[in-house]
Amino acid sequence: MATLTNDSLLPHASKIRMALEEYKRKRRFEKTPEPPPKVAKKAGTRFVVQKHHASHLHYDFRLEMDGVLKSWAVPKGPSLDPADKRLAMQVEDHPVSYFDFEGIIPPGNYGAGTVMVWDVGTWEPQGDAHAMLAKGDLKFILRGEKLKGSFVLARMRSRRPGSKGTEWLLIKHRDDQVAPGYDINQYDYSVLTRRTLNQIAGDEGSNEWTSSRPAAKPAGKTWLAGAIAKADKKKAKSNPEAVGEKQKARNKSHAENVQVAPAEVPSKSKKRSNSSARSALNVSSASSALKILEKTPGARKAPIPSTIHPMLATLVDKPFDNADWLFEIKWDGYRSVAFLDDGKARLVSRNQNEMTSQYPELRDLPEYVRARTAILDGEIVALDEAGHPSFSLMQQRTGISGSGRRVKASDRSVPIAYYVFDLLYLDGYDLSRVDLEKRKELLAGIIAGSALVRYSDHHLEQGTALYEAAKQQGLEGIVAKRRNSCYEQKRSREWLKMKITRRQECVIGGYTDPRGSREHFGSIVLGLYDDKGRLLHVGQAGSGFTESTHEDMWRRLQKLKTDKNPFVTKVESTRRTHWVKPELVAEIKFSEWTHETNGGGVKMRAPVYQGLRADKSPRECVFERPVREENVVGG
Repeated sequence: MATLTNDSLLPHASKIRMALEEYKRKRRFEKTPEPPPKVAKKAGTRFVVQKHHASHLHYDFRLEMDGVLKSWAVPKGPSLDPADKRLAMQVEDHPVSYFDFEGIIPPGNYGAGTVMVWDVGTWEPQGDAHAMLAKGDLKFILRGEKLKGSFVLARMRSRRPGSKGTEWLLIKHRDDQVAPGYDINQYDYSVLTRRTLNQIAGDEGSNEWTSSRPAAKPAGKTWLAGAIAKADKKKAKSNPEAVGEKQKARNKSHAENVQVAPAEVPSKSKKRSNSSARSALNVSSASSALKILEKTPGARKAPIPSTIHPMLATLVDKPFDNADWLFEIKWDGYRSVAFLDDGKARLVSRNQNEMTSQYPELRDLPEYVRARTAILDGEIVALDEAGHPSFSLMQQRTGISGSGRRVKASDRSVPIAYYVFDLLYLDGYDLSRVDLEKRKELLAGIIAGSALVRYSDHHLEQGTALYEAAKQQGLEGIVAKRRNSCYEQKRSREWLKMKITRRQECVIGGYTDPRGSREHFGSIVLGLYDDKGRLLHVGQAGSGFTESTHEDMWRRLQKLKTDKNPFVTKVESTRRTHWVKPELVAEIKFSEWTHETNGGGVKMRAPVYQGLRADKSPRECVFERPVREENVVGG
């Protein structure tokens, strides 16, 4: 299948400018908030559908191709029912910067009216896109929040008198994404702001175009919303007296929303915050942004720092509900702090290792952030087809690595997303002493929605529901953060983590002889450091390896062989043990910690090797005994 990800598909810049001449000719940019024509620097594979109430209501269907948005006006809108053959009139190409345009085009301008970002996602041509477009038979797959599956844009051969040949038909192919009797009116909301067209039309702030909208909800996000609803329902049945008006309101929230909308926050929480991260700040100009920052409690002017040590969460034993806390998904990927300055992005791991070159697509990160300078905290994750974070896919994406070295080429076909959950610095202001909830509000206001860069939203007050939802979906866990917490560059009890699948980064201190027909080694011998800096033996993992990862591990172990036992405790094994220098860190999944053993200390039960962690140093692998929740949460 042909794709459009290669920069070589971009035509000469002059051709792109010519493609945008018609767009430029129709608009007076001193009068309209629409973005001016600008040549895109490289090819992309995004699509957007914008609902546009101009002289007549229609939907604008746009495919990113050759540095512009190829555009069609679809009067009745796209459909997931193959029986609906939707007329699509090809119109002038639009600039790529039009992708997240949402607002009001003032009267007297071309296309005057209200524009909503109805759907966003990526598209994949089913063949040579340029040849199919020229032929008038463009087949493609959409991966959006609302539109999914295979489609075709077919140019109409029977033309009416005076036709310019711009009539096409947009038709859904028959596949597992078909929805017979599809009613587009049931989906009248923006994927960026969750507002209806009427709400956008009544918003004075929409008169000026801005990218300062909360991030688009990624395709596949509904799985979490549905799971949360089921968890809430189950809790209500087991304890009906606990379900009051606040629970009823929450159950009425939009099916697509993972978090509680501002109007649905319980009254005691409303007093704590006049707005939530879902509110869109109007920071459409540098001066307006500075005015907001000047009035933000805790914000202080300061030069942008060159180093940030990420704030880390303390492990607790169980989830909880508390109005003083907000709750987020624990993303299973690589922690990354992003430094944005003068249109450039620099990504750094929690150990201060440069990550920028590993994720070239994130070099465009400044395009999705409305700021001159900023420091973001987030997690880079690899997503499977259902939109779930997958650590094994992340290993494929980066190449299996340890000690900071890559041993094979990274698989760039594995899609990644950068989930941003905190804002530490913005346009000359240090925000580390600003309340977390306010930092997230500011963050939501500067992140433009995209499949690549996503705002990590939160669930107010109800931690147990989010925990159960994450558990149903096989996620790693959740994080609780005190709403008024400052950003501390250390591990803190102001942030708490609750793990569902028990995972632990362990130091590899040795390996055992193989048994039977197995080659090279049997198991890797694992350890964790105690508070005195001693490496304690915690178990052995022989499962979880593939043929290739087993071979790769063997080569690594041979380079680190030593006669010295790195463990302070005795290593019990039925097979001969060989020692290695404690330089490799392995991600291990296990069922539970056992009780004290005769050999000393607790051990992991049923440990399974998941991969090597290049982003963590051996000395970070320490015992994390869960703290009792009531000891840290408070009333």
